[in-house]
Amino acid sequence: MRLRDELPVDHPLARVYRIGAALCGLLLLVFGCLGFAGSLDSFDTDGQQIAGLSTNGLLSTISVIVGLLLLGAAVVGGNLASSVNIVVGVLFVLSGFVHLFLVGRSGNILDFGMSNVIFSFLMGLLIMTFGMYGRVSGGLPHDNPYWRRRHPDQAARENDARSRIAVGGAARVSALTARPPER
Repeated sequence: MRLRDELPVDHPLARVYRIGAALCGLLLLVFGCLGFAGSLDSFDTDGQQIAGLSTNGLLSTISVIVGLLLLGAAVVGGNLASSVNIVVGVLFVLSGFVHLFLVGRSGNILDFGMSNVIFSFLMGLLIMTFGMYGRVSGGLPHDNPYWRRRHPDQAARENDARSRIAVGGAARVSALTARPPER
């Protein structure tokens, strides 16, 4: 299965993936740039606050890199944006769990505080939601390309039935609208 084959180029879900990646990427990019504007040291853990979150130069650098990655995925769009959103979202949630145990310890080189942990969980869930929207569900409609990819036999049967109905319906319509021969 190739990712580029799952959705048509102009599928409406591609817009959701792009918007999600762009909004979250822009938020992270702004946070990282504000950290750089504050002239933070790379491994400083004295608790400087930017937008209610503690940060240092290393966290600002990571925020800018991830923000640019999400913005790049938004530019490309489609399934790539969806997949990048899912991966980055999972990494944010995992980072939240790791830093939950590192708060107040010497291994906390990114200067995470409890507000950062909560932000990491929420941002991860938001980014994952944007990435999984329309792809992961127990009740996808049968016209959804992801459902069709997962159930190719049933999708083929439905296509055959639709084409028979269309051909049969067109034949009936043409028979009803045909003029009787003039005498």
